[in-house]
Amino acid sequence: MKQTHKSSKAPAAEAIARMADRGEDISRFFTNRGRMMQPIQRVNVDFTASMLQELDQTAAELKVSRQAVIKAFVRQALDRHHLARRARKAS
Repeated sequence: MKQTHKSSKAPAAEAIARMADRGEDISRFFTNRGRMMQPIQRVNVDFTASMLQELDQTAAELKVSRQAVIKAFVRQALDRHHLARRARKAS
């Protein structure tokens, strides 16, 4: 008799959502190993033309989007701020 193998590939998110809508148990698809992503909130920021030009040049050098550069620079600045604040509290 021919042996068949079950596919171990998880179904698409839409298929899991349909199963949940039908009241089926979908807990087997969740491993609790991932990390919860924070919701994204869109903001508007005004930059001077020269600052935009610098951002665009940096983005081109790094081969990433302008948004990626802005996010990375803001993250670095926040990290430095928190480190400095902790250092002030420690002294």
